[in-house]
Amino acid sequence: MAALRGFDSHSFPPRLCRGSTSSRNESPTHRPTVVNARHDPRGKLPSVDKLLREPATAALIARHGRARVVDALRDVLQQAREATKAHGAAPGAKAMIDTCSRRLVEDARPTLRRVFNLTGTVVHTNLGRALMPQAAVDAVALAMTNAVNLEYDLAAGERGERDRHVESLLCELTGAEAALVVNNNAAAVFLALNTLALGREVPVSRGELVEIGGTFRVPDIMKRAGATLVEVGTTNRTHPADYEAAIGPATALLMKVHTSNYHITGFTAAVDEAVLGAIAHRHRLPLVTDLGSGSLLDLERLGLPHEPTPREKLAQGADLVTFSGDKLLGGPQAGIIAGGAALIDTLRHNPLKRALRVGKMTLAALEAVLRAYRNPDTVCAELPALRALTRPLASIEQQAARLLAPLRDALGARYAVWIATVSSQPGSGALPAGSLESRALAAGPAQAHTGVDARALASAFRALPVPVIGRVHGDAFILDLRGLGDEEAFIAQLRLLNLEAPA
Repeated sequence: MAALRGFDSHSFPPRLCRGSTSSRNESPTHRPTVVNARHDPRGKLPSVDKLLREPATAALIARHGRARVVDALRDVLQQAREATKAHGAAPGAKAMIDTCSRRLVEDARPTLRRVFNLTGTVVHTNLGRALMPQAAVDAVALAMTNAVNLEYDLAAGERGERDRHVESLLCELTGAEAALVVNNNAAAVFLALNTLALGREVPVSRGELVEIGGTFRVPDIMKRAGATLVEVGTTNRTHPADYEAAIGPATALLMKVHTSNYHITGFTAAVDEAVLGAIAHRHRLPLVTDLGSGSLLDLERLGLPHEPTPREKLAQGADLVTFSGDKLLGGPQAGIIAGGAALIDTLRHNPLKRALRVGKMTLAALEAVLRAYRNPDTVCAELPALRALTRPLASIEQQAARLLAPLRDALGARYAVWIATVSSQPGSGALPAGSLESRALAAGPAQAHTGVDARALASAFRALPVPVIGRVHGDAFILDLRGLGDEEAFIAQLRLLNLEAPA
């Protein structure tokens, strides 16, 4: 009976198929193998019909639907035949239904799941970027569950423009004359170039031809937008004369790209918006600045490295600025274009604007986040991303001290656990030269257990009901606490750690 004990979802890898099973019912290749129970233990296995008549199966059918249960039972039964042939012991109906139930529950689990981001990267691209404040959550819930005036002017009683819900706030916070919103900053750059530079040339400094993540590069976006890139200067030094020399009859605009995701030091030179704007305007050209991450606050006042703001760049001479909504701004995924009213109106009438527009949920969340910026005294407390970035070190140290004992208890004698000094980073390509001192819980092999693998420990934490994502550094598994808000939930599931599971 030893084989029976191993009969579970791990013993038989899932082969659950989605959709209808009617074609399989008619296919002779899926008819059960007829065996003689006197000579082959597989004959003792119950049929699918018998399993369907079990009371426990009725509950599965009510929850998952008959077609999916039949499909799952058929797969479980087939794998049971193979295991029985190999080991000589047939599992009972209860064990098979239990395995089927686990398969169905696992298959029904959403793929987009809550996780604890303890990587030390506050605004983590792979983990959903900025967290939303409660005001944004409430606004999105209202927009999801009610009819709303998305494109309806309540005062005039006629069709309206969806960007108007956030345009006045964006103008107030950036000093722009007008603004519009698309689905991310790459789309914002694409729309600006396709509208203003289709079939024409755009000079850009070689040192600003960045890759913005996921192998998406500024030159590639320019090419797809229909603009011709003209590289000026060198990687580390570009001068006003380089732009002057590049301007010709085919030039549509000048473009500056803020290197928000990397930093060059040493023998460098760049042309700022004040000088570049004067050059552009002297040649009757607009200046477009891509700020990348984008921030609406003077971060230096918060003790963080300086990050240029849209208001700053527009005041210096940029005619349009583009930036993200879901990075340093702390809002939903969006691309924002702010600047002169005439240019924004031209962009708004590009047919691609409709293809790139955002929906009511994005606008609802973005409006709530922008309203938070109207009170600079409370915005850091209200927006989770800014709250984590400005969290006092003393608060993180106190949390580390509280969590040290629970983590030691959960990991046992094989692991040494200690509080480590680490550096957090803002993330999502923002403030590349900036780091924030933080504290982490670190776990590594105890002196008598040198075979313990930090990667296996990281895998065990990812397997928790709410996966915990940390980072491995050498022999240690690191949990940076700067972004840990729900401390109770973190502690509560430590008892569920399976330290014996394979990595």
